[in-house]
Amino acid sequence: MRGRLAGKRAVITGAAGGIGSAAARAFVTEGAQVGLLDRAGKGLDALAAELGNAASTLPCDLADESAVAASFARWAQERGGLDVLYSCAGVQLHGEDDVAHQLSLETWHRTYVVNATGVFLTLKHALPLLMAAGGGSIIVCGSPTGLTMSGAGYSAYSSSKAAAMALTRVVAADYADYGIRANTIVPGTTSTPLISSLLADPTRVRDLEQGVPLGRIGMPQDLVGIAVFLASDESSYATGAIFAVDGGLTQR
Repeated sequence: MRGRLAGKRAVITGAAGGIGSAAARAFVTEGAQVGLLDRAGKGLDALAAELGNAASTLPCDLADESAVAASFARWAQERGGLDVLYSCAGVQLHGEDDVAHQLSLETWHRTYVVNATGVFLTLKHALPLLMAAGGGSIIVCGSPTGLTMSGAGYSAYSSSKAAAMALTRVVAADYADYGIRANTIVPGTTSTPLISSLLADPTRVRDLEQGVPLGRIGMPQDLVGIAVFLASDESSYATGAIFAVDGGLTQR
């Protein structure tokens, strides 16, 4: 039986992370070929070995435009093109991010270079491949902090996520005539390495859970269904939208 993503060629950034690796496994299960783009030394080889011939590693620093361009060129050469981009890479600098008047410029830059500039560079070099393919799907991982006041105390992270989500909407408008769709997934508080330091504190976990109407921390697997849907042709009429899979966090 053909999978929902049979024949699709997808690149996932932040592929070694919790949300990215769960998506990579699901995409391969559904029939896609997957490029695993992340910084070297973050488990890419192990994940690629697990996924077999359907996956290729693309070690890359998203702050380096030449490296991003080379990664997409290599993917196109190896797999013949691109149909899906899922941008999952992100950083959240706990203990450094802060309210605006206490935030260092260095922390601001380190956050934005991945969460905003990194997304821009990823889209910049993926879009020509999607255009050449006659269209495709872009999915960007956003955050409730970019939509609500839930990001209090994280000025750099929250605003960088808002920037990436706004860019996604602009891309949806600018590239609709090329058959390219661009949507945002908004996960809630999700158990990934990004917030491992917070989840090590039982009191903080309890507070986080109390802020979610469904009463629990999300898991990477909770984001798989919506990602497969948006990557597939089933979502052919969806673009410029925000899909919250956050336990109700953004609605409170």
